[in-house]
Amino acid sequence: MSDKNPLKAVAEKAADALGVAPTPEEGVPGKPAFRSPPVEEPTRPQAPLPPKPDQSSPATMSPTGQDLGVDPADLAQSGPYLTTAQGARLYDTDHSLKAGQRGPVLLQDHHLREKITHFDHERIPERVVHARGAAAHGVFKGYGTASGVSRAAFLAKGVETPVFTRFSTVLGSRGSADTVRDTRGFATKFYTEEGVFDLVGNNIPVFFIQDAIKFPDVIHAGKPHPDREMPQAQSAHDTFWDFVTLHTEATHHTLWNMSDRGIPRSYRTMEGFGVHTFRLVNAEGATTLAKFHWKPKLGVHSLLWEEAQIINGVDPDFHRRDLADAIEAGAFPQWELGIQTFPDTADQTFEGIDLLDPTKIVPEELAPVQPIGLLTLNANPSNYFAETEQVAFHVGHLVPGIDVTDDPLLAGRLFSYLDTQITRLGGPNFGQLPINRTHAPVNDMLRDGMHQTAVHRGVAPYRPNSLDGGCPFLAGAETGAFVESPVTVPEASKVRAAPASFADHFTQPRLFWLSMTPVEQEHIIAAYTFELSKCYEQAIKERALMVLANIDTTLCEQVAAGLGLPAPRATEELATPEPSPALSQVGSTWPPDGRIVGIVADADSDLAGVRTVRETVLGAGMVPLVIAPTGGVLDPDGDPVTVQRTFANARSVEFDAILLAGAPGPGDDAYGARDAKAGGPATATDPRVLLLLSEAFRHGKAVGGWGEVAGALEAAGAHATLPGVVTGDDPATVLEQISRLLGEHRVWDRFPAGI
Repeated sequence: MSDKNPLKAVAEKAADALGVAPTPEEGVPGKPAFRSPPVEEPTRPQAPLPPKPDQSSPATMSPTGQDLGVDPADLAQSGPYLTTAQGARLYDTDHSLKAGQRGPVLLQDHHLREKITHFDHERIPERVVHARGAAAHGVFKGYGTASGVSRAAFLAKGVETPVFTRFSTVLGSRGSADTVRDTRGFATKFYTEEGVFDLVGNNIPVFFIQDAIKFPDVIHAGKPHPDREMPQAQSAHDTFWDFVTLHTEATHHTLWNMSDRGIPRSYRTMEGFGVHTFRLVNAEGATTLAKFHWKPKLGVHSLLWEEAQIINGVDPDFHRRDLADAIEAGAFPQWELGIQTFPDTADQTFEGIDLLDPTKIVPEELAPVQPIGLLTLNANPSNYFAETEQVAFHVGHLVPGIDVTDDPLLAGRLFSYLDTQITRLGGPNFGQLPINRTHAPVNDMLRDGMHQTAVHRGVAPYRPNSLDGGCPFLAGAETGAFVESPVTVPEASKVRAAPASFADHFTQPRLFWLSMTPVEQEHIIAAYTFELSKCYEQAIKERALMVLANIDTTLCEQVAAGLGLPAPRATEELATPEPSPALSQVGSTWPPDGRIVGIVADADSDLAGVRTVRETVLGAGMVPLVIAPTGGVLDPDGDPVTVQRTFANARSVEFDAILLAGAPGPGDDAYGARDAKAGGPATATDPRVLLLLSEAFRHGKAVGGWGEVAGALEAAGAHATLPGVVTGDDPATVLEQISRLLGEHRVWDRFPAGI
């Protein structure tokens, strides 16, 4: 954690650039523009404002990978006046050109036609999967620890590589909510000196299918029903469960999805996995098989299901807002990139686990994850469409030292990603979009096509040639060429089949179940019960229970009880794998960086204590948000305390901890006709504050306060003697204890298991 308040540093940097003094509250994340606007519409012409200090843009490379050496601002909009796309200044953009004030609109209105035509084509086809996303710029720094197994230059010690990372959900449309139960994408584009490398993975290390030919099936099953386009961004429906209960190779991934991994607390507290086994090649040409892992520095944390449901209504942008606000606040998210390595044997297995089966993991206890570099996301995009929406990933974007294996799911992705980019981004030149441009020189002999922005020279885009002096020339391994590993392919008949080792669909799901703590197992039971209860067809529910019976008897019995159905017996002998503690999210402590602390206060509260707590929270790399009866400031005639949330618009799901600076009485708007959350019997404390506290307590969050707060806490069901409830007279001491609790993510002692 930084000793300097990161929010103030951002504010000071912005203020220095403008030559103005920062205000005390300027550092709270969420500021929409570089500086605050005046009340009246500005009328004095001025150049476009710079981006906010937390924002960045794609590097200013040419379509052929040359550094243009210009400020990104030079490639954005310029000049103080509105113009056409061709640069002609405009005097009006509010009225069409008409034959008289009430006359018909004239066809000759070129500005109208240009403006509307471009608007009509602003949207491009959204991704079939991973449509809902958020992204950030950053840097990757190699540790050098991978040099023995890979000659990839960006993994060398101390090498810093620009990156762009995009997180996403799989099933929902671009307009869906963030906190749905779903797999998340975790894709990183490395702009290395040897070309672009894309590590395109998920937050779950296994997938629903073993062969890419089944990908349309699983996505068609998971997407909304085609007749009604419902339900959106969910798997709690008949077609999904019909597929995964018939196609039992999906069982392992489904179990991960029904666990807490299916609803991450934040992109910043989410693991990432390359899913497949890759082949690494070192400088001597020796090969090693490997799996990629992203390990978040803040630990792996999730939402509770009720929290996720509330958030989807209160703030559908919860995850993307959390990521952007953390970066703006200077709490830069970090992940270590690690690898599990395995001997490159002829059978490509390790400890009996088939490394080419994407529905299997290798427990970390058998093959520890070795850190090889650090990813830091430190800048937000300056334009969502140009960067987050147009970024194009492809598992075939490889660099020397990293190669693919014969994983049948990976083989299909090598075709599919390229194919979909051509359709979605309008042609084969999607790599020339600024966010996709390589930082390495390009001389590819690929010409023309839709959206070609490079102006190529020469007359001989073919090989061999003499008219262009023989250029471009072929490179060898000694000059940095990408050379495929010379893997021996055994003689075999052409078949549509899978290895026998792919047929075990239940051992690893049982391994995952047995590795969960009791509270995590309770969440899995609840998730299966909820999802299956949403299915209409009874046969699908019964079939799902048959699958669960082959994972664990207790899991099956508990879900069956929730569905009001008898629990079937297992049709296969239950496996006895050794549990893997690394799969559990519970039991460790992590830094509280970027956590959000809600401070409830009103005009009669201990505002000196509020100021102290707020400054301490900021200094610890967390974010304080003051919650009061109304907006504006508290103590306007003294040392003003800016209010970020009100009792009317605050909900517990936004905060990681709640602190009371006293017990505020009912606000002037605390009645049901104005705010339904305030309905019900009269209370000494504002009923919306009690709701805030009771929800936070129910969701296992740390709550407390200083001064006369015991009555309010007790009224909310958070008695001072219960786990994770902190009270006292000194606000600094209370905050210190709350911060320690935040390190454990939740107060798990509040959740006794029933199984």
